[in-house]
Formats: sequence, C-alpha cells, structure tokens
Amino acid sequence: MTMQHEAIHHKASTSYALMLASVAAIGGFLFGFDTAVINGAVAALGTAFQASSVAIGLAVSSALLGSAVGAFFAGQLADRMGRIKVMFVAAIFFVISAVGSGFAVGIPDFMFWRLLGGIAVGAASVIAPAYIAEVSPAHLRGRLGSLQQLAIVVGIFAALLSDYFIAVQAGSASAPFWGGVAAWRWMFLTEVPPAIIYGIGALMIPESPRYLVARGRDREAASILARLVGGNVEAKVQEIRQTVLRERKPRLSDLMGRSGLLPIVWIGVGLSVLQQFVGINVIFYYSSVLWQAVGFSEKDSLSITVITSVVNIVTTLIAIAFVDKFGRKPLLILGSIGMTITLGTLAVVFGHAPLDAAGNPTLQGAAGTTALIAANLYVFCFGFSWGPIVWVLLGEMFNNKIRGAALSVAAAAQWIANFVVSTTFPPLKDIGLGVAYGFYTIAAAISLFFVLLLIKETRGRELEDMA
Repeated sequence: MTMQHEAIHHKASTSYALMLASVAAIGGFLFGFDTAVINGAVAALGTAFQASSVAIGLAVSSALLGSAVGAFFAGQLADRMGRIKVMFVAAIFFVISAVGSGFAVGIPDFMFWRLLGGIAVGAASVIAPAYIAEVSPAHLRGRLGSLQQLAIVVGIFAALLSDYFIAVQAGSASAPFWGGVAAWRWMFLTEVPPAIIYGIGALMIPESPRYLVARGRDREAASILARLVGGNVEAKVQEIRQTVLRERKPRLSDLMGRSGLLPIVWIGVGLSVLQQFVGINVIFYYSSVLWQAVGFSEKDSLSITVITSVVNIVTTLIAIAFVDKFGRKPLLILGSIGMTITLGTLAVVFGHAPLDAAGNPTLQGAAGTTALIAANLYVFCFGFSWGPIVWVLLGEMFNNKIRGAALSVAAAAQWIANFVVSTTFPPLKDIGLGVAYGFYTIAAAISLFFVLLLIKETRGRELEDMA
C-alpha cells in the first residue's frame, strides 16, 4: 500500500525523463565525435607515420572493430552490472582513447587506442537506447529515443567543426598547433572534456527501473517510476516484474528459436546492417578526402563536411518532431525512397565523370553542383529516417526478456557492417566512385522492401506489450 499511496501523490515529470535521457545521450555525442573526428586527420596520419593506404584504412576502421566488441558485450554487462556502471566504464575508455590517440607514436599503437575508444562507442551504442527506452513514458519514447541519434549527429558536427577550426588555425592538419603539438593530435585530444562530463553525468542519474525490478529492488524502482510515469506505480512494478526474468540474468541463448535466431532478432540485425550498407559513414569518415579527390581544396572540403553535418542535425530534429506523430514505418519508407533516388544520382554523376591524370574523377560545372546537392539531400533523407528511427526501434522492438542481449547482437552487426563499408570504400573508390555508390543505391532499394514487408509499427505501445 505504501508504494500505491506514494505514487498517487506523484505526478509524472516530463522534464525529469528528458534530463535522464539527455545524460544517457551524451554517450551518443561521444559515439558521433569519436567516429567522425578522424575525418580531418586521415591525410595527416598518412604523412606523420608514412603509412600506406591499406594501413590508413585499417587505422580508420579499427575503432569499428572495437565498437562491435563493445556492443556485443555491453548488453550482457548492463544486465549484470547495471546500465549506469557500464556508462561510467565507457566514459573512462573514451578519455584513455582520446589521450592515447593524441600522443600515438606510430600506426600500431594508434590503432590500439582507437580500438579502445571503439569499445566505448560500441557500449554507448547499446546502453543509451536501452536506458532511454526504459526510462521514457510510452507517449514520449520515440522523441526521447531520437535524442540518441541527435546526440550522435551533434557529436559528428562538433568533431568536424573542431577539425576545421584546428586545421585552419594551424594552416593544415599536419602543421604544429598549440604547444608545438601537431594539429591532427589536438583533434583527438578535444574529446577529453565531453568524456569527463559523461562520466560525471552517469554517476548522477538513477539506475533503470526495469533493471532494478529485475534485481528485486522494487522500492528503488517505484520511487523512480513515480517521477517518470506517476499514477499507480505499484501496478507498474508488478507489470514490469511479469515481463523480466526473475530467476536468472538474460542470456544470448534467449535469442534462439527452433531454427536459429528468433525472427525479431533477425529483423533487428537487418535494420542495423541496412542502416550501414546505404553508405552513410562514407560521407562522415572519408568526405574530406572524397571532396579533395574531386577537385576541392582541403579547407573547402572540410567546410563541405561541416555543412553536411548541419544538414544531418536539422533533419534529425525533424525526425524527433514527427516520430511519435507519423510513426516509425512511414518515416523509414520515405527515407528509403529518397536515399535510393539521391544515391542513384551520385552513382550516375561519379560514373560519368572524366578522370584526371591520377585516375580521380573530376566534377566540373553542373556535375559538381549536382553531386553536392545530391549528397546533402541523401544525408537529409537518412537524417529524418534511417538515422534516428533505427535506434528508436532497436530500443523498443524487443521485449524485456531479451532486450539487452538482442540489442547487443543488433548493434554488433551494425558495427561489423560499418567496418565492411568503411574498409571496402577505398578499394571501391579506386575501381570507381560510380561503382561504390551503385552498391549503396542497391542497399537503399533493398531497405525499402525490407520495411514494407517486415517492420511493424511500435508507436505508442508500452515496452511490456512487445511480443
């Protein structure tokens, strides 16, 4: 009776739910920052360490392998240790990685520090959407879940903007900057302050009520739920208890059906893989090199990447505004159609561009303008659909019994797909940019049919109602 009496006298606080979701989403900011910050340093790394293009490709993508590892184990650790402890450990890894990368002495140790940062990114990619989904009232869950993607794109923007200013102030990414330390090294060191803020923030927010119920800590869960959802908190605790495993922690074996993984897990993996196979991270990891390859200066190329990241932020805000009004599925369908058209345009433009003496395509006149517009429209289409909506769905489509483990598998698949796209882009670029963008166009077309045939709408449903 005590819980019920207490709940009746508590009104749900939207601002409290927003605050918790915002702190968790700092992990998304670091996710975006850490993965994009290398964009401005790619060429300088090659010069500093006299590295081959293969070594540079591995240096760029080593963080993605770490991310797959971090994502795979984060769900299990979160179910064992709690969401908050995993966030704090990830924050420590972010700090160590940023300092190590900034003071790396060669490609091998640089790859190690990036791998360590990748583990933190992978953990953040699982913990943030899970925690946000678990503390969000159903009617706000789409918008609050989209905070993860907003934080990611703001992190990408912050990384590219800091890369731009550091490179411009120093003269180039290879030139010395503050204290005589090379500009590209400072690009990585700028990640330290937000990583520290993330660690402090994680220590100041409460544990997920659904985790607390699973651990038998009902009274703690009830006091948090009183502020998050209000009403009959005791009934809510009972409802959560019925949907979580009481006797043991969730295991990967929970994801298995009669013939391999459960269908819902395969759908989560499919969403994750397609989100990457449309080639979005080629824009954010290689865009400065890409635009330089087709004739733009280093400064102009970095400027274009900053503009593109602003487009990404604006469209993510659009998604947040409409995800709980229009639903998840319609936005994904619109995004798939738009991405197929814009990527197809890029494939045609790059495929028909004349080559210079070095074998790089040169975009002249209308072709250059068309490519820039198509690239930004592509980011626009991704930004209001497959960027944020996939994270929202992954946070809410699995039931309480399997959420942690299923999110780990889906996020790990996403990072492996990201690794495949990032490592194959340089050789594909050598074959022809038209070929590369042709592959991404096919993936975008497949994504449309995937949504039409397999995705169910989850708007407005409680997590306890997920099958």
